[in-house]
Amino acid sequence: MFQESKKICSRTAEEELFECAELVLPWLPLSDLASMSSTCKSLRQIAKAITTRRIFDASRSLEKHPIPFINTVDAQPYSYFIYTPSQILGLPDSSPIYQPWGSNPKIPISNSCPMTDLNLTIGLVSSVVENCSGCVCKNCSRVTKDGDLECPCWSIQPELMGSCLVSEMMTECGSSCVCGLDCANRLTQQGVSVRLKIVKHRRKGWGVEAAQFIGCGKFICEYAGELLTTEEARKRQQKYDELSSSVHFSSALLVVREHLPSGKACMRVNIDATRVGNIARFINHSCDGGNLMTVLVRSSGMESCGRVLFKKATRTC
Repeated sequence: MFQESKKICSRTAEEELFECAELVLPWLPLSDLASMSSTCKSLRQIAKAITTRRIFDASRSLEKHPIPFINTVDAQPYSYFIYTPSQILGLPDSSPIYQPWGSNPKIPISNSCPMTDLNLTIGLVSSVVENCSGCVCKNCSRVTKDGDLECPCWSIQPELMGSCLVSEMMTECGSSCVCGLDCANRLTQQGVSVRLKIVKHRRKGWGVEAAQFIGCGKFICEYAGELLTTEEARKRQQKYDELSSSVHFSSALLVVREHLPSGKACMRVNIDATRVGNIARFINHSCDGGNLMTVLVRSSGMESCGRVLFKKATRTC
């Protein structure tokens, strides 16, 4: 009787350990997860399952389609970072950031866990400008008899989302507009709509590849990350330069300069996806973006801060 009771207690303790590990381990970065997996067989099995789910989807199910990691070069299963589908306000460098990734779908994890404050900051950075009105269209895709779009929020022609682009700036409907998120002029606000994958290359490291045919002018993704002031961006760039000189390190700090009509001033948009970002952090965002082009987007009724996105360029049509 005593031996049977002991077996029941032992089994209960093992189940509690298993359930606790399923809740805690998804919050760990790659190095800590590997360390925990080496302690016992049960934790190794859980860590292996978490790694498999992480490889399957880098977006944490925050996008329409899974974004898998594919590596045939070395043993690195995936690249660890915090995922956000849109811009967030810059976080202090000293603040630890955690996010559950690869958790068991049968065991829901609350995003209100005290280990993270990221869920409090995720969302559009721009705020509504007071006394600023947006469109009141019932259908923002309606065209006038002259062939022009009725919605005042459109700044370019309707072929924007379906063919080659010639503009590097565009506007969309925003929070001051009466239309909903299903509006045709809010396509870039609905996340990544095409199928993509993150592939490891021997010389260049991780990079984004298409997992389907993508036509010219098609929206790929927003460049999401921490929105920084120019002063903070310069501090981080200096820090990143020091790191890259001593260890193998690659930052994802994007700076977009917009020259104002007067020609006497320049507006900067600083987005750092090094710690927090989306799949765009793996895209070549140098002066020559390959077969993609960078577009600055503004939403009606929002402050002047713009969003940056990638679209399929015209020269590869």
